Amino acid sequence: MFNWLKTTVLMAAIVALFGVIGSSLGGVDGMILALVFGGAINLVTYWFSDQMVLRMYDAREVDATSAPQFYATVRELAQRAGLPMPRVYLIDETQPNAFATGRNPQHAAVAATTGILNMLTAREIRGVMAHELAHVQHRDILISTISATVAGAISSLARFAMFFGGRDSAGRRANPLASLAVALLAPLAAALIQMAISRAREFEADRGGAEISGDPNALADALTKIDHYARRIPMISAEEHPATAQMMIMNPLRGGGIASLFSTHPSTGERVARLHALASGHR
Repeated sequence: MFNWLKTTVLMAAIVALFGVIGSSLGGVDGMILALVFGGAINLVTYWFSDQMVLRMYDAREVDATSAPQFYATVRELAQRAGLPMPRVYLIDETQPNAFATGRNPQHAAVAATTGILNMLTAREIRGVMAHELAHVQHRDILISTISATVAGAISSLARFAMFFGGRDSAGRRANPLASLAVALLAPLAAALIQMAISRAREFEADRGGAEISGDPNALADALTKIDHYARRIPMISAEEHPATAQMMIMNPLRGGGIASLFSTHPSTGERVARLHALASGHR
């Protein structure tokens, strides 16, 4: 419940940011046009996001014949969660990772790399897929789409400000330095809020996945292994499409130091600690 409240507050913050930028530029018409433009792009993304992302990763659909154990695991967990059976995909990448996509539980898909099937035990894979089904159950793709819509509109408005400048309430041209500052800082602020939303949803999916599987330690062990290998094994398709990194159970992109400040995922150590605490409460 707390994470849902936090997400609501963050969503309100990103909408408020849009309003502040529009007000500071004084371009009401430009703000409306940017919102319509960003909304149209992200509406298309919302309806076709699953096909788009799966195509980016050259994912291949599998079934009970082509991947019997993996498919059976997803089916058992979906039944435990009271969800429709999602489409199941495999991605030919060595790095262990997984994600869920689709606009709602009726149009959901889960995907895992071949690396995760090779490096994790059956129990750990079960924990990972429970996490992904928790994303489906919580309709996280809808939250991500709404935040992306407004953030996209913010970026469009910021670019408009950079090239054309803003105007004050009297119609006078705004300070060009102020317009430049807004153009540079507004997309960054929107991205930071999106990251905060994503981090909150990961914690919630960890908790939900632990409840679906009934084995929090399995997911904790899986996260520890995935983190270890993901730091050492590049994921080429993710590097080519970095915007999709926030969908993965673990950040697939290489980089540390200051880059970690802008990670869409919380620290693995904190996630594992929370899962161990949940496991203690289950005993």
